[in-house]
Amino acid sequence: MVITHYGGEFFKVSVGDTTIAYNPISKDSALKSTKSGADVALLALNHPDFNGVEQVTHGGKAPFVIQGPGEYEVQKVVIRGLPSRSHYGGEDRINTIYLVTLENMELCFLGALGDAKLDPSVLEAIDVIDILFTPIGGNGVLTPSEAHELSVRLEPKVVIPMHYGDIVGKSDESLKTFLKEEGAEGVKPLEKFTVKKKDLEGKSGEVVVLAS
Repeated sequence: MVITHYGGEFFKVSVGDTTIAYNPISKDSALKSTKSGADVALLALNHPDFNGVEQVTHGGKAPFVIQGPGEYEVQKVVIRGLPSRSHYGGEDRINTIYLVTLENMELCFLGALGDAKLDPSVLEAIDVIDILFTPIGGNGVLTPSEAHELSVRLEPKVVIPMHYGDIVGKSDESLKTFLKEEGAEGVKPLEKFTVKKKDLEGKSGEVVVLAS
């Protein structure tokens, strides 16, 4: 599995010939967008910063689009969307948390989650997490402290922070604060994260920062 970050909350997760795009940045966003194909597009929130389906429709690929709670299976990839709350853009919105089972690993993508107090039914549905993608920038999504507290509660093997820097219109102070709370101040950004299930054995809350 190869995980690549394209800014904001836009990630691509690739296994073999299958590529999943999380929250691709639209060409209508103020954020820099990148055009490259995907097989599946998961949209956590209907906002130009996260709903750029047109940007991942490329190179002969037109993604299967999922944009809300429910249970799905696409190209043998099992996906579950869970409802949650966001305050992105200064208003209350429905945000979808995505659980994806891929290559025997469990990925949990929190999207633009703005409330760390998850509904009990959502917490029950989130079981073992191998890789957690969490927003940390505040301003409508989780703050670094809230992200850290939720990460501790969810007990993932690996944590990938997102939604900081340019997307919140400021420097990477949010990232510095989050890394300090996680006890991971020496972590250096990677261009991409290549991982197999066996690589996660014995890990607990290890922070991986991806450059964009």
